[in-house]
Amino acid sequence: MAARVSYCTVTPSTPLSIICGQTWESKLVTSSKLNGRLARLGFLALFFLFSSQPAKSSRGMGPQENGPALPAAEALEDSSAKTVDATIEESTDKTPVPTETVGLDKRIDDAIKPAAEWFISIVTYSTPAIGPIKPVPFVVLLLVCGALYFTILFAFPNIRLLRLATQVVSGKFDDIEKAGTQPVKPDGLVADGDIVGTARDEGETGEVSHFQALATAVSGTVGLGNIAGVAVAIAIGGPGATFWMIVCGFLGMSTKFVECTLGVTYRDLDKDGTVHGGPMYYLRKGFSELGFGQVGAVLGVIFAVLCVGASFGGGNMFQANQVAAQVQALFGINAAAPDATMLAKSSGALIGLLMAVLVAMVIIGGIKRIAVVTEKIVPLMALLYVGAALIIIAANISHVPAAFYEIFVGAFSPTAAVGSMVGVLIVGFQRAAFSNEAGAGSAAIAHSAVRTRYPASEGIVALLEPFIDTVVICTMTAIVIVLFNNDQAQFEYGKVVDGSVQLLDGTVGRVGGVDLTSRAFDSVLPNFSYVLTVAIILFAFSTMISWSYYGLQSWKYLFGRGKGADLTYKLLFCAFVVIGSGASLKAVIDFSDAMILALVFPNMLGLVLLAPRVKRELAKYLKAIGRS
Repeated sequence: MAARVSYCTVTPSTPLSIICGQTWESKLVTSSKLNGRLARLGFLALFFLFSSQPAKSSRGMGPQENGPALPAAEALEDSSAKTVDATIEESTDKTPVPTETVGLDKRIDDAIKPAAEWFISIVTYSTPAIGPIKPVPFVVLLLVCGALYFTILFAFPNIRLLRLATQVVSGKFDDIEKAGTQPVKPDGLVADGDIVGTARDEGETGEVSHFQALATAVSGTVGLGNIAGVAVAIAIGGPGATFWMIVCGFLGMSTKFVECTLGVTYRDLDKDGTVHGGPMYYLRKGFSELGFGQVGAVLGVIFAVLCVGASFGGGNMFQANQVAAQVQALFGINAAAPDATMLAKSSGALIGLLMAVLVAMVIIGGIKRIAVVTEKIVPLMALLYVGAALIIIAANISHVPAAFYEIFVGAFSPTAAVGSMVGVLIVGFQRAAFSNEAGAGSAAIAHSAVRTRYPASEGIVALLEPFIDTVVICTMTAIVIVLFNNDQAQFEYGKVVDGSVQLLDGTVGRVGGVDLTSRAFDSVLPNFSYVLTVAIILFAFSTMISWSYYGLQSWKYLFGRGKGADLTYKLLFCAFVVIGSGASLKAVIDFSDAMILALVFPNMLGLVLLAPRVKRELAKYLKAIGRS
């Protein structure tokens, strides 16, 4: 029996519709005004809370009665130990910088840093310490427990369905999946028929070559989370953070399978075939099926508000920040130098301005050719990056066992910056969640746009992404960085200020994120940083285009699908490109982590309650392809 996908036909003026106790077919109720009011209240609340923070925020800010509020990745340190950056911040705050010497980058950083630190402390609020048990952020518990639940409920789909996922990606079951379906049109995010950011090439019909399938899957998952995020994790938590990234990636495969299956199951389909989907839709529709329509409607709005913020943060500011950092390093621009010119001190924002123009040309100007060319080159750059990592690993093959040993032992031997094994775990899980987005629900927005009769088929495709992204590529990056540091003790783990470490040879200032990874590659492959710079720009640009789609879908869910709402969001998105380029790495990471991790709260609740529907969809698909 063919699987039935629940569609809701809507018009641009009715982006939300379903309320508790009503069915799609008979009682379609427009609630755009309600969504708009809730959204405006949400944005106003965030603005009020941000603006009400003192200029100098405390890292431990938040309620203390039930346990400490943990900030970013370097949290969970003992009260007797202070991180290096806290010490430096205390000393530097006492020495005011003359206004005339402050560049645009510093002004931007000073403006967003207090709010970013405060928000991450709220999102990573922790359980109380119980005896020897250290505090753990609730969001990490949600990610771990939810992923474990899905892994057990679906009988280890991260192992059992892995081979099937490669067959689905190659197009083996396309005839079964697409039979009797009408063509669909993703509302953007398409390059030559392929949905950007997904593991298979939807532009192809029938089976594709294994190489093409691999190139598409890798390019859909490789990004700055793999390149810069791993470096940040290792700098703060040591090699052991990699171990927990791998664990998170492995468990995240089950979570991503569930959320992307639901994304297709509960999507909206306009009369012209345009698709709108994502967690805000399956929260609203799915909860209504369970008899909690009003709760689902509120959760959908909350998710959409947070997703807009995440699109400005991790999907935009972080990407722009790392491109600016790599370009500055490539041209020897040191904005922090005492004798730096005003142009150098504003170089990050100026690089961001150029990127913002390019992004605007695509998402506002409609010059899709730029996006198409980018998506044609990204698979090549992704494979080139993976190939370079493999060359470095092969050249140091005798030292690889020692690197793996450090990764395993370090998982249970914390650095000074995090203070406990739980601290290392949190660093690993934060960076893995940022990289593969499993549990955040953002990927379900893109995956919901596929043409298929069986929602579970896209969930199976999606579980490949955390495997490729985190288990394979992040591990390769980590080994390269660990080998680099083991060679001549290049830097000290845990000695981090604003997300950066000091190289022990004293030749340059602090390096962090993408710059650290670039130096690791350059140590074996001289001048590879030039190739990596091109790859980073392409990866960042591709990610920004993808996240502009995620954010826009959420914005339209809140404010309707009119042209005015569309343009407003796109202008805001371009403005955040400049902001991200000028801010410090730590401020950007704090804001990005906070927004992406905050998505976990409404999304994971929906996934757990709607998991039985996913079981039924999986059984239908396996029966259709003869694998039941």
